[in-house]
Amino acid sequence: MDERGTDVRNGATVLSVLLFLTACGTTPNVVDLPTAQGVSGDRIVLGVVSDLSGPFKPQATARTSGYELFFADRNAHGGVCGRQVELRISDHGYDVDRALAAYFELEPQVLGFIDITGAPMTAAIGPDLLQSRALAAPASWSAALLGNPHMMVVGATYDIDVINGLEHLRGEGVLPDGGVIGHLYLPGDYGENALEGSRFVANQLGMSVSAQPVAKNVAEQIAALKAAKAQVVVLTATSAQTGQAVAAARALDWNVRFLVHVVGYDPTIADDWTREHMVVVSSTAPFAADVPGARAAAEQFHSRYPDALPSGPVVDGYAVGLAFTAVLEKACAAGDLTREGVLHAFHDTNVADTLGITAPLRFSHAGRPSSTQSFVSKPDALVPGGLTVLRPLFESPLVRLKATKAK
Repeated sequence: MDERGTDVRNGATVLSVLLFLTACGTTPNVVDLPTAQGVSGDRIVLGVVSDLSGPFKPQATARTSGYELFFADRNAHGGVCGRQVELRISDHGYDVDRALAAYFELEPQVLGFIDITGAPMTAAIGPDLLQSRALAAPASWSAALLGNPHMMVVGATYDIDVINGLEHLRGEGVLPDGGVIGHLYLPGDYGENALEGSRFVANQLGMSVSAQPVAKNVAEQIAALKAAKAQVVVLTATSAQTGQAVAAARALDWNVRFLVHVVGYDPTIADDWTREHMVVVSSTAPFAADVPGARAAAEQFHSRYPDALPSGPVVDGYAVGLAFTAVLEKACAAGDLTREGVLHAFHDTNVADTLGITAPLRFSHAGRPSSTQSFVSKPDALVPGGLTVLRPLFESPLVRLKATKAK
């Protein structure tokens, strides 16, 4: 594409986002409507309780950048309900006690939480949300969170993503009927919910699962999965553990295909080998995806951080900003910016548009994922964020079957 074509496309991206923001901002600039803590006549304060120094630091830092980029742009265009949005950010280092301390410090200051990172931290904080009535968007996609009416899970849960990813590999002929699915998983809601996806596929299609919880020596576990004759290895671990697993497979000269959940992907491992042997599944678009929301996030990221390396969670944070804002604007339109008003708006949201970063989100179906579609991408060192979309948003027939069985 020539420079003029690039300018036209970028202009169209900015225009589409501005139109979205304008549409969201059509609610009256009401100063006197009922409000809660964290809301004043000119400001809305939201909390972030994240892992900015622990094992998920790369993803959490990038995701926080996505929130900051989104709200900086939104504030420049009038804010939310005529108010500027302020983020108050606290780091827990992936420690439950630190997360609880940060939460209880921030809770009286904020309307809600746009981020609570980590399944153990979210589980510990969850009961108090029922008392405080605050809406929270966890940086976790565990199906266990769907039962909490205060949790805004933006996108498909881990098990749904794994089912969709395995469906893609079946379509490629990599995973035959009656085959063996290897699964290396981090114990806890993240890894165990993802493992439920592998087991569901195996049960429906006459396959077997060889599961290995992450231990100190990942190389031994990869060797065990090779001995089990796994045709595919699902990885739901930290990005560091994903790197160790890939290195172990290379050392064994094992040409297995890896299905990696995006939570455990780091673009620094993108090279020719991973490009041929790995696919990455996510319910949010990669950084380089050609959808309006991802293009807007990428343009703003490159403008603000010209020397930084981007990654997918930037776009994830941008999507959460869009979804949370849609709920706040709905509450504003209803004339109630109290926590109760925000919760009512959340439960009444049938469609939240993230400009193609996710499938349209539905929060009105209690106990069900807000979306059931996933992207499948491949590592690509030549694109920003290290992922190129192989297959845009889709839903496996097995996901629909799982939803039917859950009723």
